[in-house]
Amino acid sequence: MVTGVSRPLGARVAARLAADPRIERVVGLDPHEPPPALRADLAEVELIRADARAAVGAFIDLGAEAVVHMAVSSAPDAQHGGRQAMKEQNVIGTMQLLAAAQATPGLRKLVVRSSTAAYGASFRDPAVFTEDTEPRAVPRGSFARDILDIEGYVRGFRRRRPDVPATVLRFAPFIGSAATTTLTRMFAQPFVPTVFGRDARLQFVHVDDALEVLHRSVIEDHPGTFNVAGAGVLALSQAVRRAGRIAVPLPEGTLSTLLALARNVGIGEIGLDQIDLFVHGRVVDTTKLVREFGFTPRDTATAFDDFIAAHANGSSLTADRLEAAEQAILDGVRRARAAISEKERENASAGGEAP
Repeated sequence: MVTGVSRPLGARVAARLAADPRIERVVGLDPHEPPPALRADLAEVELIRADARAAVGAFIDLGAEAVVHMAVSSAPDAQHGGRQAMKEQNVIGTMQLLAAAQATPGLRKLVVRSSTAAYGASFRDPAVFTEDTEPRAVPRGSFARDILDIEGYVRGFRRRRPDVPATVLRFAPFIGSAATTTLTRMFAQPFVPTVFGRDARLQFVHVDDALEVLHRSVIEDHPGTFNVAGAGVLALSQAVRRAGRIAVPLPEGTLSTLLALARNVGIGEIGLDQIDLFVHGRVVDTTKLVREFGFTPRDTATAFDDFIAAHANGSSLTADRLEAAEQAILDGVRRARAAISEKERENASAGGEAP
């Protein structure tokens, strides 16, 4: 049983498992109908259109032996209810799904998609996170907080069903020719916002390598929690140069004003998770993954170059897009300055001190 098959990664996981002759049957569980672009990938997957609340009956009726929980969203989707729906899916959905898994007597494997966002991103962070490192501060971003809740529920499942090997995979941000995320959309734009005085260290995992690790998690036994990322790092400035884009340094506070602006230039939602990552960066150790899976993902630079090669001839750097993005950034700066001036006038009229 694979959840989240209406999204590209979940669909590709289900399709890959269905193509494995060692696996007799794959069922996809999702409350949303997969888009037409994914239907061909899911030709060999049985689809059940239902949310996690229906999982108890589905798991028992179908005799599910392995559950791969991919229905974890990293950003709000305005079309599907925004942040409230995202939390419903990530936190409540995982809780209901694990309750169903706990009640399934024939279950032999649980695999859960997680994220390195569990470590947060702050100035107090160590240079490299291992799986045993606790976050130094409560993450500000909604996705990171959801991940902490999800992993908390998995720990509870492990205590109640110690007979079921549970694998938690903390993925670094996805990259690659077919990856479509908030970060890849940012690097596909002609201008990339950065923060004055900061050059965050970034780490990625190629989507194809993520699929390989997920596949091995099902057909092999690898209980525990694993960081999944490509070795090495790219400084943000290096990534921008490799992408052939133009960095736009902004004060850290001003960067937050791009949350609304991003929608106007086609990037999508940019949350506190992405802002903190661009300010502080995050690097994880993958020694445990390589040792126990016997698999080494391609390094971060190679994975990023694959993404760049796929977008080298794209339309993101046309004159019209350059002009539109430049104008949008200038408009955003003007709005920010106007807001500051208005605040100063309010403080002055109230007898307060201007900031």
